[in-house]
Amino acid sequence: MKDQLAVGFIRGPHGITGECKVESASGAYDHIVSLKDVTLRHGEETERRRVESADWGGTCVFMKLAGIDSPEAVRKYNGWEVVVPRECAYPLKKGEWYIDDLKDCSLIYEDKNGSAVSAAPVETIGKITDVLEGGAAQLLEVRISEACSVLADDVKRTVSGKPKTVYVPFTEEHIGAVDIEGKTVELMHLWILE
Repeated sequence: MKDQLAVGFIRGPHGITGECKVESASGAYDHIVSLKDVTLRHGEETERRRVESADWGGTCVFMKLAGIDSPEAVRKYNGWEVVVPRECAYPLKKGEWYIDDLKDCSLIYEDKNGSAVSAAPVETIGKITDVLEGGAAQLLEVRISEACSVLADDVKRTVSGKPKTVYVPFTEEHIGAVDIEGKTVELMHLWILE
C-alpha cells in the first residue's frame, strides 16, 4: 500500500489572489478543508506546499497554497493531483479502495467454469494503470499483458502491434475479489475486453 494518496485535483483558479478550486477524488470534502500541508503531483513531478486557507465552496474547496499568488500561477497546476499522507485521506468504507492502491495491481482472471480457457489456474490479463470517471461507474484502465494466453491477438494488441489499453467498469458485475496487499483485482468475465 502506498504512503501518499491523491485526495483531489486542482481544477483552476478562483478569484484573483491565487486560490485554486480543488475537486475531491472521493466526493467527500471535510478532510480536504482541514489539511495543513499538501504535495502537488503531476506524473513524476512533485511540489510541497503549505495550505494557507481552505474553504468549502459548494462543489469544490477553494484552497490558497503558499507561493501561488495569482490566477496565472494556479493555471500551471491545473489538473495536478493533491496528495497527502494516507492517514490524512478520507477513511474508507467496506468495499472501497483508494485509486492509488488500485494502480499497478494485476487484473487477473480465474476460469471458474472449468472451460479450460487457460492451462494456468489464474491468468494475468494486464496491469491497472489508472482509474477514470466513467459516468455510470468508474473505469479501470488496463494495459493488456502480451503474455496473456486467454485473449486473442486482436484483443491484446492494436493494429500496429502495440499492447492494447482497455477500460473495465469497476462494478460488482465485472470485478470480483480485490486484494490490495497481493496487488490483484479479479476480472469476472473475459467478454468485457472484446
